[in-house]
Formats: sequence, structure tokens, C-alpha cells
Amino acid sequence: MSHYLDPNDKQFTRVYKQETPDMLKTFNDFNAAVFAPEGPELSLKVRELIAVAVGITTQCVYCIEAHSKNAAAAGATEKELAEAAWVATAIRAGGGFAHGRLAFKFTEEQAAGHTH
Repeated sequence: MSHYLDPNDKQFTRVYKQETPDMLKTFNDFNAAVFAPEGPELSLKVRELIAVAVGITTQCVYCIEAHSKNAAAAGATEKELAEAAWVATAIRAGGGFAHGRLAFKFTEEQAAGHTH
């Protein structure tokens, strides 16, 4: 099966371990706290579904794979995964809509600066 993820990619974590071990440890500790089984308020399933939506929004295939599997393991259903995907889709589309307005803003500013 062809796959976007080369299983050998993980070997390059050694560069982080060799060159920036303190930063890697801090990141790993932070990530472990964010995805601790018992969260302060949000359930692990909800946090993983948020991570799925963010992974889809940022288009990080590694995050989509890991957090989809983690969400399912935490009890997320296919319907919940689908809803998370639609949330991500809406946010990306909304971002395009909102940033598209900048085209009008910039061209209006340009037109205002030129008198005919």
C-alpha cells in the first residue's frame, strides 16, 4: 500500500535528540500534558477531535493520522470524525472568505491613492 508517511521518517527524530534535546523534552512534556488521559475540563475524546480538525485545517497528514486514531481509541465515532472534518472545512472556507476581503481593501486603498 502506498502511503504518504514513510515509516523511516521517524528516524530523523535523532537530529532533535542530538541537537536540541532540551527543546524536544519540553515539547514532549507539553504534548503529554495537553493529551493527558484526564484533562482539566475537556474529555480526551473532545481534545483529540479538536486535534483532528486542526490537523485537517493545517493539512498535516501526520497529525490527521495520529489524532484520528487517538480520537477513535478515546471513543469517537465516524460521525464525530466526520463532523470534526466539516468544522475544519468550514473554518478553512471562512478563512478564505475573510481574507478574500483583503483584495477589496487593498485595491480600494490603491484606487484612493490614484486620482484620475
